Amino acid sequence: MSNSYFPRWRLADDAEPGVIIAPDERLSWPKNVAMGAQHVVAMFGSTVLAPLLMGFDPNVAILMSGIGTLIFFLFVGGRVPSYLGSSFAFIGGVIAVTGYAGGGANANIGVALGAIIACGLAYTLIGVIVWIVNARAGGGANWIDTLMPPVVTGAVVAVIGLNLAPIAAKGAMGASGFDSVMAIVTILCVGGIAVYTKGMVQRLLILVGLILACVVYAICANGMGLGKPIDFSAVSAAAWFGLPHFAAPVFKAEAMGLIVPVAIILVAENLGHVKAVSAMTGQDLDRYLGRAFVGDGVATMVSGAVGGTGVTTYAENIGVMAVTRIYSTLVFVIAALIAIVLGFSPKFGSLIQTIPAPVLGGMSVVVFGLIAIAGARIWVVNQVDFSDNRNLIVAAVTLVLGAGDFTVKLGNFTLGGIGTATFGAIILYALLRRKK
Repeated sequence: MSNSYFPRWRLADDAEPGVIIAPDERLSWPKNVAMGAQHVVAMFGSTVLAPLLMGFDPNVAILMSGIGTLIFFLFVGGRVPSYLGSSFAFIGGVIAVTGYAGGGANANIGVALGAIIACGLAYTLIGVIVWIVNARAGGGANWIDTLMPPVVTGAVVAVIGLNLAPIAAKGAMGASGFDSVMAIVTILCVGGIAVYTKGMVQRLLILVGLILACVVYAICANGMGLGKPIDFSAVSAAAWFGLPHFAAPVFKAEAMGLIVPVAIILVAENLGHVKAVSAMTGQDLDRYLGRAFVGDGVATMVSGAVGGTGVTTYAENIGVMAVTRIYSTLVFVIAALIAIVLGFSPKFGSLIQTIPAPVLGGMSVVVFGLIAIAGARIWVVNQVDFSDNRNLIVAAVTLVLGAGDFTVKLGNFTLGGIGTATFGAIILYALLRRKK
């Protein structure tokens, strides 16, 4: 690995199907752009959904996801492939402090933004501490391996996918039988491209599968009248370019006290994501963990300062990497730039809104499922011994806590299923650890 701050990306030989593209490798620029677009598609559903649930402007969220990804890229020196999108961990706190009841813009958004910035600051400080500890350990992170061995890491990564499963299932079921059928058709489109195509089309299975599923839906709904037709009138009326609706933060102690603890959840998510990417790439990325926390924290503060949601490393994009085996960090730079451009395009925002809900539901089933399987892959690759009762209990309890969304409430502090499962796995493994 290069000693320079940024890698010296070398052109990869991707002629053979299934070849792994490492973080410090790159594709040809046309392929980089195509893969970047696919990552934008993968993150888009959740990145737009989160602000809608909180009454934020989706275009600001898209814009700040791109800027946040670039900030993250700079802090990790282009060593950790990851995309930053809207975090769902903030939704409960934001609704609580603003009293948002849905329907249109959040009138009290400023109070939430101030608290999001404070949370980002706390997250950044945690990252600085981890960064210093890693530096004093000579750049290594053996203490992290002791804290989170493969049985814990695999369980946590699997939980991220399983925790999102109810959202995917609900979206796939839809409101009618036709919706359910179209969700299944979407899954088959992606699966067919993954199995029966080759080369770049196969690597772009998420993007191509989405387009194909939308075409099938349009034929059935718009052409044959079998479902709710896709309405393009809003797209026609929207401007090509325009500023999103920025907002200014307002700092209130009670709001910050409620939302700042979300930093713990972000730490848990980011830790699991970095460990997952490390396992998939076969590279030691633990040394960049503190820098990853700082990058995510700073990105959250910048996003909150202009009216965006808090951000986090995105599991959806890890799922895309798992299936494409392309981990080049330059792809995420391209994805970020595309998102920034799209953030200034009301027309694109309107176009994305036309994607049928059943299609998004089917895509969620595939992507979230890939995340869960990535966790199982960590167990297989590291030959986790499940005849050891300690490993068996840790994995079993972690999966149920996460999949069941076991939530802990202590006063104003709430720790959701992913956070509970992550910290539960770490603590349980430590308690059951036997000294040899």
